[in-house]
Amino acid sequence: MRNNYANTAQLKELMTAPPMTAARHAEVMRQRNARRRMLEEAREAKKADDPFDGDKR
Repeated sequence: MRNNYANTAQLKELMTAPPMTAARHAEVMRQRNARRRMLEEAREAKKADDPFDGDKR
């Protein structure tokens, strides 16, 4: 579970920060997608390699 209290920034700092640029947002989203893809591929590889996950006879 994610810790909602990990960010210790003051509200004023958060509200007066400049917005993220479109280029930065695109970069962040590409990184997030790449991380998610790597995790999904690792899960699939682990499931394919698990000898006890197949037939349950």
